[in-house]
Amino acid sequence: MIELEKDGGLWIATINRPDKANSLTEAMLEELVQIAEAATEAKALILTGQGKVFSAGADLDEARAGLATSDLWERLSSAIAALPCLTIAALNGTLAGGANGMALACDLRIAVPSAKFFYPVMKLGFLPQASDPVRMKALIGPARTKMILMAGQKITADEAYAYGLVDRVVEPDALMSTARDLTADVVAAKPEIAMGIAEMCR
Repeated sequence: MIELEKDGGLWIATINRPDKANSLTEAMLEELVQIAEAATEAKALILTGQGKVFSAGADLDEARAGLATSDLWERLSSAIAALPCLTIAALNGTLAGGANGMALACDLRIAVPSAKFFYPVMKLGFLPQASDPVRMKALIGPARTKMILMAGQKITADEAYAYGLVDRVVEPDALMSTARDLTADVVAAKPEIAMGIAEMCR
């Protein structure tokens, strides 16, 4: 249920479980971790989903069995954040729960107008993965981070753009072409130049 397309130096990983709002099972998370860890070979990595939801987070049945607090979420976001290539979350729809971590770990986030963003850990009685509030706070500040994590607010794509949580809002039919366009220069560049710029921006 995770599809990986390799187009030269560009890798595109797609969550393909639209009938379940692209909720993630343990096996799917493990596959995403493997892709992220292997993407040191890529020049750019795009993460996206099929359907109208990027990901609803953990599969409900597996969340109740312990997946909600699994270290796989942190392994995934840490692996993405450590990549020397350009990473883009192409958010085809709503982003919820633990799935926020992989998007927060990306270099860029683009979203469709209908996307909504929420992380209901307070209501569910879980702490977020350790790095998620840190990355969110770096993007949007502590007050807005608390509004999402503690007040449980669901924000729209336009609000996310105004806050700085996403970098661009585009129509659904332009999402993947925009993501690909954003990777064009880095895919064409010498690897050492791209890696050098990435390191300078850390």
